[in-house]
Amino acid sequence: APMVSRRIRTTTVAALALLAVSCTDGSAGSDGEVTVFAAASLTDAFAELGEAFGAANPGTDLVFGFASSSDLARQISEGAPADVFVSADLANMAKVVDAVVAEPVVFATNRAEIVVAPGNPLGVTGVDDLAEQDLVLVVCAPEVPCGRYAQQVFDNAGVPFVADSLEENVRAVLTKVRLGEADAGIVYATDVLAAGDAATGVEIPDDVNVVAEYPIALLSDDDVAAAFVRFVQGPDGRSVLARHGFGAP
Repeated sequence: APMVSRRIRTTTVAALALLAVSCTDGSAGSDGEVTVFAAASLTDAFAELGEAFGAANPGTDLVFGFASSSDLARQISEGAPADVFVSADLANMAKVVDAVVAEPVVFATNRAEIVVAPGNPLGVTGVDDLAEQDLVLVVCAPEVPCGRYAQQVFDNAGVPFVADSLEENVRAVLTKVRLGEADAGIVYATDVLAAGDAATGVEIPDDVNVVAEYPIALLSDDDVAAAFVRFVQGPDGRSVLARHGFGAP
């Protein structure tokens, strides 16, 4: 995640990467801590959204928990305190439908993309090449949205595949490719963009690709949480999301 000014703390609690963003330079006191559980693919975009929201709303205190949508849904179902849930798919949002206080809204879209080492040294041109036996392939585990999307891509392409590793979230797939521990992986287009010069993307044709829909839902009656949800869906939020490569719903 990009460096966030003001107060930052990064830690790991219950397998969540937590990022706290505070803006307490205004005259108003803190309205209390608001916890946002968000899909791992949103890490960079939501760190910036938290920064922008905090700057516009002095006195707010946002804490982001980033992990796979399936892990987050499970933790919410088990009673983990969260005010907002943002999933990378509709299926995991549906798992927490009893916890939401307002109808989930799709606010962004994404697309699957192949990620390889910088410069694409193995010359991967498409999904067919990922079935090569000598190629080390990593994808997300099947219960994770990016894993299910990857399976759909291979099914659409009619290509059988065997992954050498199944990862807990999309950022773990990206990391393995960036570190040279894998030759290729299936991530989101936004992850390739976030990787910059550390990785190269190979686009997947529309006729075999999938469109990932990202819903956001309010899990509490907290006014600041509701304001953040509106901010994400508004023009300022849309601008940040577009800069990070997310499509409009």
